[in-house]
Amino acid sequence: MKKAISLSKKIIPLLIGVFFIYLSYQNTTPEDRQNIFKYIKNADYRFVLLSAFFGILSHISRAVRWQYLLAPLGFRPRTINSVLAVLIGYFSNLGIPRSGELLRATAMDRYENIPFQKGFGTVIAERVVDLILLLLCILLALGLQYDMIKGYLNLKDLNFIQTGLSLIILVMVFFVCRKFFLQSTHPITEKIKHFFQGIWEGMISIKYMKNKGLFIAHTVFIWTMYVLMFWIVKFSIPETESLGINALIPAFVVGGLSISATNGGIGIYPYSVSLVLIAFGISKESSLAFGWIMWTCQTLMVVTFGAMAFFALPLINRQK
Repeated sequence: MKKAISLSKKIIPLLIGVFFIYLSYQNTTPEDRQNIFKYIKNADYRFVLLSAFFGILSHISRAVRWQYLLAPLGFRPRTINSVLAVLIGYFSNLGIPRSGELLRATAMDRYENIPFQKGFGTVIAERVVDLILLLLCILLALGLQYDMIKGYLNLKDLNFIQTGLSLIILVMVFFVCRKFFLQSTHPITEKIKHFFQGIWEGMISIKYMKNKGLFIAHTVFIWTMYVLMFWIVKFSIPETESLGINALIPAFVVGGLSISATNGGIGIYPYSVSLVLIAFGISKESSLAFGWIMWTCQTLMVVTFGAMAFFALPLINRQK
């Protein structure tokens, strides 16, 4: 049963990606596809390389920011190890979604003697902060183009009363289970408590940080790089050069949300981004070309530097 669940987690995202590639294929004529390949072939790749450069800067900044979370726990890992662990994490996510967070914590446990649960807790804390930034981007996108985003996310279909009641029930179930769990003295339960205690310590490390200002600065820098990665690619295709921030932010948000649906956003990322750009008057061919160029740039960057990090991390720490 566990093997079946594990296999489904790997296969289902890939199948979703294949479906959206098929959908893109079905919604284009042979002439459309020729034009898409022409746009991709004739794109100005100087801007694409610059996008990849912004991406690398964001990963380095993320690694440095992570160190600020680890410091209150008494750990000061080497910056090179933090950077390589982050790169390996992104690379791993291409194969199995969300596995990168586990691998980052595992790498630091192996090479920096940081207990897995504490390292993983800091990664969760980091993701919570990033989620807040993503929500701010979503709010900005809604403000810039509310009607279009509402239609794309099907907000009209949400039943807020039903959703609210469901959340209340879930919260009640959580607290009941938590009470029984905390009162249990079973050895297995005690081990689980110890594990989650470590994760909790990692999560709340943000509360005890000495460099909160630098942490915030790195967070702003990371997300600025994300937006710049997306924005700069518009100059690689003549038809998308004129796109304003009112079009690019919604496309950036939709693309970001789609990445988690499949392995690295394969298939669904280019398709989702193209739908937004088409809504702003960009041709279907140019929109799909933009989406595929953006996705390919990100993926090749992650694969190249992630693979290098896999080899470099044990070599740099060969004495450990």
